[in-house]
Amino acid sequence: MEDWHSFGADYDRTLMAWYHNFTSAWDELKEDYDETFRRMRTYYLLSSAGAFRARDNQLWQIVYSRDGLRQGYRAEGIR
Repeated sequence: MEDWHSFGADYDRTLMAWYHNFTSAWDELKEDYDETFRRMRTYYLLSSAGAFRARDNQLWQIVYSRDGLRQGYRAEGIR
């Protein structure tokens, strides 16, 4: 195992960015999706963001390598 990282503490920011992208693109998207889809997607993104912010949800990434990495593993954006 090269890395075991929790994104949970920061993942609400990702979900909120997706929500803002979705709502700003809705005028284009509504040609292919109905109002029920918009409401369900909005609910999913906002309730998930709230759950991550409250630390009720967690998201883990585990990185494995077959033979190990000579230079080690460094996750992007993590110091």
